Amino acid sequence: MRAIGAIKSHGEENVLAYRLMDTTLISLGFLLVSLLYVGSINVHYITALCVTVLVFGIISELLGVYNSNYYYSAKQTFAPILLSWLSSIALLLTFAFALKITDNFSRVALSIWFVYAPVALTSYRFAFSKLSKARHADSYEQKSIIIGATPSGLSLAREIEGNKHLGLQLVGIFDDRSLDRLPEQSQASIRGSINDALKLAKERDFRHVYVALPMQASHRIKEIINYFSDSTARVYIVPDFFTFDLIQSRWRNVGQVPTLSIYDTPFYGVTTFVKRLEDIVVSSIILALISPVLLAVAIGVKTSSPGPVIFKQYRYGIDGKKIKVWKFRSMKVMDNGGVVKQATKDDPRVTKFGSFIRRTSLDELPQFINVLQGRMSIVGPRPHAVAHNEEYRQIVDKYMLRHKVKPGITGWAQINGYRGETDTLDKMEKRVEYDLNYIRNWSLWLDIKIIFLTVFKGFVGKNTY
Repeated sequence: MRAIGAIKSHGEENVLAYRLMDTTLISLGFLLVSLLYVGSINVHYITALCVTVLVFGIISELLGVYNSNYYYSAKQTFAPILLSWLSSIALLLTFAFALKITDNFSRVALSIWFVYAPVALTSYRFAFSKLSKARHADSYEQKSIIIGATPSGLSLAREIEGNKHLGLQLVGIFDDRSLDRLPEQSQASIRGSINDALKLAKERDFRHVYVALPMQASHRIKEIINYFSDSTARVYIVPDFFTFDLIQSRWRNVGQVPTLSIYDTPFYGVTTFVKRLEDIVVSSIILALISPVLLAVAIGVKTSSPGPVIFKQYRYGIDGKKIKVWKFRSMKVMDNGGVVKQATKDDPRVTKFGSFIRRTSLDELPQFINVLQGRMSIVGPRPHAVAHNEEYRQIVDKYMLRHKVKPGITGWAQINGYRGETDTLDKMEKRVEYDLNYIRNWSLWLDIKIIFLTVFKGFVGKNTY
């Protein structure tokens, strides 16, 4: 029976070491400064330390401080470390002021600790970087070749040449095709055939071999790997996954079998918690601020035309599950069946007051309650009526991938002008394109940017009737 070897993430051995080192330096600095300036450590100091370490760990993970690409680059880690630390301290001070316990701490001790921590975390990374370069001073350790002048091979070559902190030196690209059959941008980097590469490997002229052939050339890939088994070079396969349109792709081991997700959600583990916390905090603040507006709009809807104040319509939520989305009623009818016609200019179904609240997005304010209920998010793709979903999923490529996240009150598409009526197919295609870009590139800071921009250009639009 053929053995299946587990695939580890490169650099995963370093993750725990860096986390332990960060926690140790932050804690030792805090305890030492506290003892020197206060003379003792009470429960308030221990609590403050634990909260800060926990929050720093969460935020630094979100900002990629422990990204393996940064292990030997103190310069690239400084900004995310500093931002993570400042965010942690801001939260700590907020708690301290809210609980009225700031007088229990030495301002001098805390100020020294605030400055010490980011300097210490960056300094030891800089030292490790220098030690790593000295340890790998032998040029043989650094030299690498690429087998295959393919798009993925050329992308890898650009990454190696553009990121010196990776510690790799590109010797060249090797391909069996003649120069006239190769892309022009690769011809200057071609060093010879695959047999030439094998000869150099036997002579120990390089350490790393990256095989970047198309996935369909599996037989050829196996042959090349067997060739290099007669050398001491380290052989890597560059998967041709980027022929697919990846959305939040992740490695995952199912037992000992590695798998790669092609279409996935950005929300796992701590990111799920962060997103939900963002939704609860922001929606609670907004609901408290707009409660007089909610009351005024409710009265306006009730007195302007007969019918309920709130219109509840079925829409698709995360993973395509049906949810009820609330809006202030703006029409004389309440379409919620298999056919739902979008509002158009001078639509006779829209009341006069309804036209006003639709143009200003006041009709959507009850959706902040949906956010508290967990059905929606503050930021995400706008939900469409079920009937529209069933229509567009058949004619717009990757339409249903919008439902990898919760629908939102505002989104990347809306602040880029794709809001309101989608009377042409290209408008819906552009909306979906922006929605998928949001899912691919999600971060807490992107959400904050979208919320900020919504205040200025997300509430009104020329296509909203």
